[in-house]
Amino acid sequence: MDQQPGRARRRGRLPALLRRALGQPTHSAPPAVRRANPDAVVDCAIYVDGQRQPGRPHYTDAYARSRRGRRTFVWLGLHDPAPAVMAAVGRTFGLDEFSVTQALTDGHRPTLQRHGDVTLLVLRTAGYVEHTELTDTSEVIDTGDVMAFLGDRFVVTVRHGAAGALTAVREDIQRRPAVLAEGPWAVAYAVCARMVELYLEVAGHVETDLERLEETVFARERSADIPQIYQLKREIVEFKRAVLPAQAPLRALAGQPADGPPAALRRWFADVESDLTRAVDRVSTYDDLLNSILQSRLAQLAVDQNNDMRKIAAWAAIAATQTAVAGIYGMNFTHMPELHWRYGYGGALLLMATTALVLHRLFRRSGWL
Repeated sequence: MDQQPGRARRRGRLPALLRRALGQPTHSAPPAVRRANPDAVVDCAIYVDGQRQPGRPHYTDAYARSRRGRRTFVWLGLHDPAPAVMAAVGRTFGLDEFSVTQALTDGHRPTLQRHGDVTLLVLRTAGYVEHTELTDTSEVIDTGDVMAFLGDRFVVTVRHGAAGALTAVREDIQRRPAVLAEGPWAVAYAVCARMVELYLEVAGHVETDLERLEETVFARERSADIPQIYQLKREIVEFKRAVLPAQAPLRALAGQPADGPPAALRRWFADVESDLTRAVDRVSTYDDLLNSILQSRLAQLAVDQNNDMRKIAAWAAIAATQTAVAGIYGMNFTHMPELHWRYGYGGALLLMATTALVLHRLFRRSGWL
């Protein structure tokens, strides 16, 4: 729903303003928060029977109107909200202190929680970062998180990070009024579907990177080295932390929770869970493939080192024969064969050259040179 840039890794401190708004003592240790976005409210709309009402009211007025109507709810979208904004939103929609604090921090694990009359759904976002070549510092996957607070007449989505913008989600679900008429849980379904779609999209790009990496590892002129492989492995590990834990909340939503989505939406959640299973299988396969590529590269390095040692040993043997002949004739003993021969010097050089040539041919034939 939003397209604000940001990275779901930078953290700050919860200032005293929010603690005063929540009635907390200002000397308490604050949790880490992201850099605040002054334009946190990205969109706010009222929906009646699955149809968006004209205008973009303030969320306070929108929620008041939604409580007076039938089959009406409000969808408020936030991106990296400031503490004061989130505190005001919490007071309007009746979110407890713990929920407000959670909404200000990032890096949450995918989960499904119940806080009184409000259900909290957390998913990790993922986006592929385009790059010309893989280096030991390349950023391949950008992750963040999205939190959806679901009440009887409202849904508040809070997104951290640049990946996983929800503008397209709102536009798509608004073209499906029959689904949107199911209320706030329809928004939760749309968000889940979009996140899983992003997982599959990122997985496709990662597969291309793995194919290129595999080609460079097994090419005659190898350009991929251990740091590049480890960097891609770290990025895939980050991707796994976003994809794999999402199975538990989606499995719960696809079942029959007492306070979960209506029966009409459970089959849609089951379809999303099926797509997530595909993404999990692909990510697990990529991890195994990358481990195989890494082991192959390590084996290549071991073979290259062994070949280098064989070459060094072969040249050392050739040099040793020359040293032996030169050392013996350099002793200058009185009684040495060919010491006073006219052609002794040339004969010694010829012997040394012949020995070196014979050893070189033998080592070449055995594959040492």
